[in-house]
Amino acid sequence: MSPTAPVFWWEPKPTALARALWPVAKVWGALAERRMLRPPVYRAPVPVICVGNFVVGGAGKTPTAIALARLARGRGLRPGLLSSGYGGAARMALLVDATFHTAEEVGDEALLLAAVAPTVVARDRAAGARRLVEEKVDVIIMDDGFQNPALALDLALVVVDAASGIGNGLTMPSGPLRLPLTPQMRRADALLVVGDGEGAAPLIRAAARAGRPVLRAHIKPMRAKDWRNEPILAFAGIGHPEKFFASLRALAAPVAKTLSFADHYMYGEVDAVKLIHIADTEKLRLVTTEKDLVRLNGKTGALGALRERSEAFPVMLEFENPAAVSEMIDAAVNHAALAQAPAR
Repeated sequence: MSPTAPVFWWEPKPTALARALWPVAKVWGALAERRMLRPPVYRAPVPVICVGNFVVGGAGKTPTAIALARLARGRGLRPGLLSSGYGGAARMALLVDATFHTAEEVGDEALLLAAVAPTVVARDRAAGARRLVEEKVDVIIMDDGFQNPALALDLALVVVDAASGIGNGLTMPSGPLRLPLTPQMRRADALLVVGDGEGAAPLIRAAARAGRPVLRAHIKPMRAKDWRNEPILAFAGIGHPEKFFASLRALAAPVAKTLSFADHYMYGEVDAVKLIHIADTEKLRLVTTEKDLVRLNGKTGALGALRERSEAFPVMLEFENPAAVSEMIDAAVNHAALAQAPAR
């Protein structure tokens, strides 16, 4: 879980505090559901595939969007990626240039996406889709925005962490759900369970009852690199830092120390000095995630030194059944074509 998320959200059963917050959660959920069910503002002239999740925090949406873009390209399509630019200052629809823009401008996720396909950040998803259409893409893959009603969707793929699932199953602020599960499940076309664990088992059963297919995927190291040479100081400011640390340990990497920061954390000079000092004092190798490392791009001073000293641990998402996912992409293309066809 994110270090900023309440621990009680991820308890298997609601705690006393979760129950006490239920009246507020009920109002929040009703308002969020009403917003999600509004008619879409815009139907793009190309298919729109949304990669979302039911809960707040990380579940693997960005690696999933990247994997989908690669599959789409393999099917002869020119994908474009759409992000809200969370953590960035950009407000208008902006085509991301990974060699020029910084995480402060467009957010860390957008920089990773832009290395794969044309990427636009936009708080207004409809404006962002229009900007991607100008780039001549023929399928839009939206990272997050499942609850956002701005765009008509041709495929809604909901990513679920296998270990944490939906926590205690309650709506914010009682639990991690963005709004009640039932209306979200109705909007979803399929679930993608990422990783191993039993936390998502109740959700998988709910998907089966709702007739939603469940796919599986795993996050794996991108390169067969030897991470066993010297003791590691692993640091991360992502939704689930412990998953990153566990991935290193699964490769028998000698993780001597770990430091967790809030999701999308923007490191400061003090953080950099501290990390470098620990690494030097204890003779540790600095290792972090790709998402963390792009936040250090273009930095000077201690932050620039941290960028030079740190190594990224690159990972990629692999679908267990890529053929089934490809079929869903084809179905989204067909759905969009039917929606665009003139009525008779």
